[in-house]
Amino acid sequence: MTMASHIAELRKKHENLSDMVEKAQRSPATDDRQIAEWKKQKLKLKEEITRLSQAH
Repeated sequence: MTMASHIAELRKKHENLSDMVEKAQRSPATDDRQIAEWKKQKLKLKEEITRLSQAH
């Protein structure tokens, strides 16, 4: 896997998490802890994308 394709895959995962968070926030039955966990995952992905982009 090239660095560019790895970064693209990370961006796709980040976007999917964003969609999940957005949908969950509109649903009153969603667990706030789950939303918080998804947001942490999004942040980790964003940091990894930034780190890899700067190193590339």
